[in-house]
Amino acid sequence: MSQFFQIHPETPQLRLVRQAAEILRSGGVIAYPTDSAYALGCLIGDKKAVERIRQIRRLDDKHNFTLVCRDLSELATYAQVDNVQYRLLKNHTPGPYTFILKGTREVPRRLMHPKRKTIGLRVPECNIVSALLNELDAPLMSSTLQLPGDHEPMLDPYDIRLTLESQLDLVIDGGYRGMEPTTVISLLEEAPEVLREGKGNTAPFLS
Repeated sequence: MSQFFQIHPETPQLRLVRQAAEILRSGGVIAYPTDSAYALGCLIGDKKAVERIRQIRRLDDKHNFTLVCRDLSELATYAQVDNVQYRLLKNHTPGPYTFILKGTREVPRRLMHPKRKTIGLRVPECNIVSALLNELDAPLMSSTLQLPGDHEPMLDPYDIRLTLESQLDLVIDGGYRGMEPTTVISLLEEAPEVLREGKGNTAPFLS
């Protein structure tokens, strides 16, 4: 049975944030709010927790997971970023975007696309996520909380608890979140490519 923490979206309670971080360090899988939709998360190096997320969402091994980072400097540890890409990222982080980039050796192989060696990276504009990442001192391995057969992400933490209580270790209630996932931008080629339109404005990436 999952625990259920109500964490204030503007001023997260440090006591609850620390408890959430400890659950993650112990191999937990959590549902948590972002600046777009709710997401599933675990620690980056936790193979068993990653497989649990795959099972919840029924994902195959070709699915691109996302690393949720604190800031641009941490993002650059896990992705190969040139000067042009860095400036673009600086202008649009934090925010509701996922950027597809070539992964570095710091990224566990099982989290990257098996052929292209790419990884999704993002820096959310969300106080709860920022507090949790600061406490962990590490990125979260993440995937939008969208169940098999659904066309939109889950948005009500009480529904999440009711539906996935036996499969999660913690649900963080950070209030109502929208149904839009992140906008996904590929930076693998010279010109940015919009792979999915979501909450983030696509205009700056369209030539």
